[in-house]
Amino acid sequence: MLRLASETDPSWADANADHVPYLLIEQAHLEKKAASAALGYMFRYPDHVFLQGPLSELAREELEHFELVLQKLEDRGIEFVRQKPAPYAARLLEVVRGPQPDKLLDQMLCNAAVEARSCERMLLLSRGLRGRDDDVAELYHGLVGSEARHYELYVDLAKRIFDPDVVEARMVEVMRHEADVIATAPRAPGLHNRA
Repeated sequence: MLRLASETDPSWADANADHVPYLLIEQAHLEKKAASAALGYMFRYPDHVFLQGPLSELAREELEHFELVLQKLEDRGIEFVRQKPAPYAARLLEVVRGPQPDKLLDQMLCNAAVEARSCERMLLLSRGLRGRDDDVAELYHGLVGSEARHYELYVDLAKRIFDPDVVEARMVEVMRHEADVIATAPRAPGLHNRA
């Protein structure tokens, strides 16, 4: 369903299980960035009127998740602090072509790739944390479905703008690039790193 070009080894979740405070802070930042990305499309591409409603809804859902994670941090006495972002997103965006309309297509497919990888890894964390930290395991389990829907939304919206065959072909290329990015990510805790 997610069409990732590589799968994360389940041992990745075990390596991250000892870093729950870091992961929760990171998750709050990621939810906020995802909301910002959706809003960015709304402002940059107002001529695509059909983007407005779905992306507004997506942004609200991401902000609800941001607030949910903030509450988890507060409940645990963990301060929400600035984090140095993983290089994943910047490296992923290297695949984006410059001229329009290719730029819009590639950006949307990069967002889809981020949502797909996040979905895969949140599912692994929800399983890997069971019995260690059931509360956070349940948090990640609850986010999995949203990540899958957001992945599908970006692909579906791209197919409303571009020829579906073009979208499918480019998605293969973007996902191959994403697999290379994740394979060479730093060995460090985090949703888009190698543990």
